[in-house]
Parts: sequence; C-alpha cells; structure tokens
Amino acid sequence: MATSPDEEAFIAALHNACTHGGSAEVKSVIGRLMARLKGVPVKDAMKLAEEAVRRVNTLTATEQEVELQRLAPNLLVKEKKERVSRLRELEGAGAGFTVRLAPYPSGAPHIGNTRMYILNDEYARKYNGRLLLVIDDTIGSEEKFPDLESYALIEEGLRWLGVKWDGIYYKSERLEIFYSWAERVIQKGIAYVCMCEAETLRSNREEGKECVHRSHTVQQNLEFWKMMVGGKFGDGKAVLRAKTDMRDKNPAFRDRVLCRISSRRHPRVGTKYRVWPMLEFSWAVDDIELKMTHVIRGKELVMEDMMENFIWESMGISGPLFEHFGLLRLKGVKISKSKSRAEVASGAYSGWQDPRTWSLQSLAARGFRPEAIRSFMLSLGMSLADIEVPIDSVYSENRRLLEPVANRYFFVEEPVTTTIEGLDGDVAVESYLHPDHPEKGRRIIRTGAAVCISSGDMDSFEGEEVRLKDFCNVVLGRGGSAFKGRENRELQRIQWVPATDNIRCRIIMPDGRVVNGLAERNVAGVPLGVPVQFERFGFVNPRSRDADGLTLYYTHE
Repeated sequence: MATSPDEEAFIAALHNACTHGGSAEVKSVIGRLMARLKGVPVKDAMKLAEEAVRRVNTLTATEQEVELQRLAPNLLVKEKKERVSRLRELEGAGAGFTVRLAPYPSGAPHIGNTRMYILNDEYARKYNGRLLLVIDDTIGSEEKFPDLESYALIEEGLRWLGVKWDGIYYKSERLEIFYSWAERVIQKGIAYVCMCEAETLRSNREEGKECVHRSHTVQQNLEFWKMMVGGKFGDGKAVLRAKTDMRDKNPAFRDRVLCRISSRRHPRVGTKYRVWPMLEFSWAVDDIELKMTHVIRGKELVMEDMMENFIWESMGISGPLFEHFGLLRLKGVKISKSKSRAEVASGAYSGWQDPRTWSLQSLAARGFRPEAIRSFMLSLGMSLADIEVPIDSVYSENRRLLEPVANRYFFVEEPVTTTIEGLDGDVAVESYLHPDHPEKGRRIIRTGAAVCISSGDMDSFEGEEVRLKDFCNVVLGRGGSAFKGRENRELQRIQWVPATDNIRCRIIMPDGRVVNGLAERNVAGVPLGVPVQFERFGFVNPRSRDADGLTLYYTHE
C-alpha cells in the first residue's frame, strides 16, 4: 500500500528524532521528504515537514521509537546501529551476550551511576543480548545497609533513563545459593573460617602473616561454617576468608573476607539469614549462576575482578570477560549518596527529587531529557582514561534538546510594581511562543498601566529609558514610569508581567535555594512536566500547582 505524503513526512520526522536525541528538525526532514516525494513543490513539502516535526516533538523518545517501529522498522534498526557505532567492539561478544547491572539499594541512583547503566544497556542492544538487573542487597558492611525505599527508586530511575532489563534478581533471595558455593570453596581448600579479632586480622594482613586458623582442615572449616550459619557465633566473631597469597604486594588482596555475620534485620527477608556474602563473592557466584558473558564496569573495581578470577580459577571454572571504563568526574557536581540519604531522612532535603541529591529523580524533576544523559555518556565511549568534564557539558546536551521545543514566557523575580504614566487603557501585547519557530503561534498578555519588573532591573536601570519586551518604551521610576511610545527602538530590553494578571512562582534552584517571583498568566496553562524557558532567567520545569501558585524546578540556563 502506498504511503500518503502526511505519513511519509511523519516517518521522516520520527527517524530524524530517533537519530538526534529525540528532537526532529524541519531542515533535516525536508531533504528526505523531497527525495521520497518527487515532484512535490517545496512550499508543500515545507508545510508537511513543519507539521510532522511539530507532532513528533510532542512525543517522548520511547513513543517516537514505538511509532517508528510500527511504521518503518527497517529505519529503526538502522538508527540503532548508528547510535551504538561509537562503542568499540567487545572481545567474544556474540550469541548469548549477557551483562548485568548490580545497584546497591542504599538510596536513589544518581548521575554518576548513569555511565555504567547506559553502557551496559547499549551493549545489550548492540549485540541483541540480555541485560539483567541484579539488586545487590546483601549486608556486606556496617557502613552500607539496604534501604526498602531504594528498591523502587532504582527501578523508577532506570525506567526514566530508558534502560530495559530482561530479568530482575534480588541477592537477598539467593542466600542458599551463596551458602552452597561457600561449602564448595571450603571443600576445595581455598577458604577457611577465621575467628580472629578484627584488629588481629588487620595486623596479620599488613604483615603478611598467616592466621592461625588458616591451617584448619577442610572438615574443621565445614563444621565452623555450619556453626556460623546456625547462629553459634555472634556478630564479628567469625568470617569466611579466601586463601589468597599472604605475600601479595597488595595487602588488601591478602586473605580477603568472603562472608560475614550480621544479625541486623534485612528490609526484605527480615532475620531469616545471619551470614551474608561480601559483594565480590556474591558477584563471583552470580556471574556464573546467571550466565554472564561480560562484566562491564569501572576500572576502580579491579580488586573485585581479581577476587572473582581467583575463585573461578581455583574452582576450575571459566568466567565472563571483564571490560572496563575510566573514572568520570563531573566538575561542579558534589555527589554523596550517604549524605543525601541522611539529609532526605532528616528533612533537610525535600526528598530524592531535591536537586542537591543529583539523583535521577532530581534530574527528572528539573526537566532533563533522559536522551541528553544517554547521548552525553555515549559520547565518552569505553575509554579507560579518567575524564573530568564540566557539568555544563551535560547542560549543553540537554539544552540542545530543549531549545527548539520549549516555549518562552516572561518571569520576574523579587518583583516591584511601577505604573506607566501616560498609557491609556488596557493593552493586549502579542508575543511569539518561540521566536525561532513562529509556527508554534503567539501568546497574548493583557495588561493595564501597572506592571511588575524585577527589583534587580529597577536597581540597574532606574531613571533610564528601557523597553519592556514586546510592549513599550518607558523611563523607569519606582513610583511611576514615563511612557515613551511603543515603537521598537534599540534600548535595553527587560522582562515584565502585568501587576494584576499574573501567577506566583516558586522556583527550586540547583543549590536548594528558592527564588520567588511572578510569571505571565499564560504559564498557568503549561502542563506539569513540560519544560519552558523563562526569558533572561533559564529553562524551568513546572512540577505542581496549588492555591499559592506554581512550583517549578530550575533546569539550567
């Protein structure tokens, strides 16, 4: 069946959006459309392209992909190949390719975690493989402890980011599997139960001195292990340790702990279990049990690689291949999940959507496009080099997506009122919703002689002639401002809103500050969650409405 011109234009716009971070551009769509619709006048093609781009840019990235899959699946396959072409090939990747994410549920996932999430997700797509979500909810240390709320926060954040997993597992439900493996490594003679005090353990490790318990027989260790599991030892009184080289040049690798005792109540399984695997032991087990082919993670986890390989080699098992990327530092961003968790719990932060957490929930609240985060992280590839980039680089990627679609409105912070002397009657001021896209239409601002401007503009320009943007020229004064005409002259332009027909706005800034001000009444009709630009202020995302007005989160300039 022949495709109609309207549908052809829609497909072209969908393809353009899917290959450019979720935002289609008319100029790019026109070229494909002219090639497909031979003989169609340019004027008609332009109109088709503009309407198609408008429709496509109202869809989310997921909706765009679904539509392209329905209408032109061959183009979607091509787009996916183009998107992942920046990722280097992985050794041994092919049929059965399987990778995993292993987040620890101690808070919401944050922007620093996204590189690992996105790389694993993209490689799973690249090789038509599987991505498993393995929640690392063991009780591995006194400092980190699973938090019940975090389970939902992890899934919510990953869904927002566009990560798709093929199965979900909870390590807290796999303790019997870990116990079975613990017995196997004991029987192999590569692990033993140590009952040394923590200080003795540390001292022996530093000196390269073997623990007195290291010489116990396999049978003795199995008995001690059963005592650990059976509750015969208290917290900290016994651990299962690996028999690694006590002369290894890295003291941290010497006889590392595999399992420890903790009687703390677990948020999912209560007190059913008292012996918990350390993360690297649980990884060594599950990377085999869940049939991982590759493990993609930061190079700072090389110690964990060594421990997994030690266990596999000692057991005569061939494990997955490790692939690493370097450390990413975002200049201008302070991330501490433990601090954020404490501040959220105390009420110092408004919740995980508080911008100071830098959580995925906070990025969503600020109006970030998940496609921008993905595009930025993919641009870094799988380099082993440590990278430091300013957070402005992420802002730039997000701005590229918001700029063509975010409507413009007037907003003034810390408003002061002035009356325009000499202006007769009420006026209807027309302004474009987007100056670069007149096809979006105009908005009307109705005002009388009384207007509000920011206190900062009054301080800077009092006594000077300025132009109230798209309205008129005045000589500013606190009590009254003299009307100087409506012709558009080369004057300093400032924002304004009607003094009586406006909406109160409360804007949450990235540092937690609150900026109060007034916006033009048209902002009241903006759907929640649709970012807009307050001119000369920045992009903002409306989050809630109440009798006191509108609460928005600041995105960036």
